Amino acid sequence: MIVNLPDTTTSNVSKKLMALREQGGVIALSRVLTLVVVTKSGLEEEAIEAANEASREHPCRIIVLADAGAGARDRLDAQIRVGGDAGASEVIVLYGHGQLAAESESLVSALLLPDAPIVAWWPHGMPDSASRTSIGRIATRRITDSANEPDPQQALEKLSKVYAAGDTDLAWTRLTNWRIQLAAALEQADSSPVTAVTVEGASNSPSTVLLAAWLHRALDAPVTIVTGAAGTGIRGVRLSRASGDIRLFRPALTVAELTRPGQPAQRISLPRRTLQDCLAEELRRLDPDEVFGETVRSLGTSRVESRVTLTGNTEPGRDRDRLSPIAVALSDNSELIGFESGGRLVRR
Repeated sequence: MIVNLPDTTTSNVSKKLMALREQGGVIALSRVLTLVVVTKSGLEEEAIEAANEASREHPCRIIVLADAGAGARDRLDAQIRVGGDAGASEVIVLYGHGQLAAESESLVSALLLPDAPIVAWWPHGMPDSASRTSIGRIATRRITDSANEPDPQQALEKLSKVYAAGDTDLAWTRLTNWRIQLAAALEQADSSPVTAVTVEGASNSPSTVLLAAWLHRALDAPVTIVTGAAGTGIRGVRLSRASGDIRLFRPALTVAELTRPGQPAQRISLPRRTLQDCLAEELRRLDPDEVFGETVRSLGTSRVESRVTLTGNTEPGRDRDRLSPIAVALSDNSELIGFESGGRLVRR
């Protein structure tokens, strides 16, 4: 059921929601959290679909703040979705015009579930600092998606500088299965230390940079990022060891091949994660993700800048502009310049 409320107020929306509950009992009361989605009009449907699917695992109230444009007169249009149109949740879409187009706690305060955690999600339009926004200040968790930004690497760099406990990014969530498989492969290997790491991924993939930074922190080994075509995500990881390399390589989008010394190659299901899967995972935990915090903060330090270098088959100038200063140092008149784990300058 979809109920449209043109030119309304949040008070009227709340009253209509109560009336729908009393009339048909179509809205269950066992909600575990409020999910506030901050987006733009025209981009909200994909986010609502993902939130509806995630709500089957985490019943919640979904409030969507859709910026409908600051050029019109001040007006609030609303839509309530319940029943089959809302998954296991209840969806309230607020289309703000004029001054009401900007995200504001005042727009959602009357609609929040009492005594329930608040999770904020920006599927597009990553704020300069999520924790300092009007919605971010009241949220327990704050979810962004740097991969949807015009310059994903720059967005990730910005997040590294303003990170606050409770922040997370779906570029990190997309790495969960990669991290599980790599950790399991090392757990089953002998004690030979990893001496170098190579991460292969798309030139515009923030997940590639995060995986490289996580591996550097976990293994304390120099890391090289090898870039490929944009939009292909992560392709593979090689862990170099004296006793033999461990390599996890995904040539397509669903199946990866794991090779280890002395063992036959193993095919592993490793599909690219859907938006619904990533959002559902983030809604499972309401405490800060400390590993993500340590990893993303490390991107903004000279320690990581000196250890993560880049090679690839894209234009050098573009790579330098895109990834610096997170993960690359290039010279106009020489080959690739980087630093090994001991801090020694090297040319490649």
